[in-house]
Amino acid sequence: MSSTLRFRRTALAVAAAAVLPLSLAACSDSGSDSASGSSADKSSDTSAASQPATPDASTAMDKPFGPACAGVPADGAGSFDGMAKDPVATAASNNPALSTLVSAVKQAGLVDTLNNAKDITVFAPTNDAFAKLPKADLDKVLADKAMLTKILTYHVVGEKLTPQQLGSGSFDTLEKTGLTTSGSGESYKVNDTSNVVCGNVKTANANVYIVDTVLMPK
Repeated sequence: MSSTLRFRRTALAVAAAAVLPLSLAACSDSGSDSASGSSADKSSDTSAASQPATPDASTAMDKPFGPACAGVPADGAGSFDGMAKDPVATAASNNPALSTLVSAVKQAGLVDTLNNAKDITVFAPTNDAFAKLPKADLDKVLADKAMLTKILTYHVVGEKLTPQQLGSGSFDTLEKTGLTTSGSGESYKVNDTSNVVCGNVKTANANVYIVDTVLMPK
């Protein structure tokens, strides 16, 4: 073999030896970057997936509240879902705790008035609230349609009130005189005398706050 040929082969071998480590290093760096990026992406995805859902405060505040809510049927027409489908007088008729109120509304001829009203608030006295009244007084009121109408319409406000609005408010009633509300959280009073025992009950046309004392207009 000539010295020239041997020189060329030696030069090629040296060049190959120099290039090979560089190629391997480049491949190694590329693989490392790819694996690192994939790991970071997975870490980010996992972190995002593990984040707990943020509760919707407005949704939480939009539910019925109060100790008497436990007595509302879990299903059927008298349940919260059932009452939400009916106008207020019809919805109240499906709640056994409001039977005296419903009888009074019928006696006063206010069923259609309440059912056809739009966006109202009703402070609905329970049977126990009516039972606080002396029987003679209650019988007298039930027998006097004008007086009964005055008392019942005093329990109705011409707008849908949220719990937040009850915190400190004064509202005109359908009876044309005002009532006041106060409280916070899940504890509210009307006219400083009547407690809301089951609040923010929705019907098709009203927000209902069930109260433990009959409200009397001035």
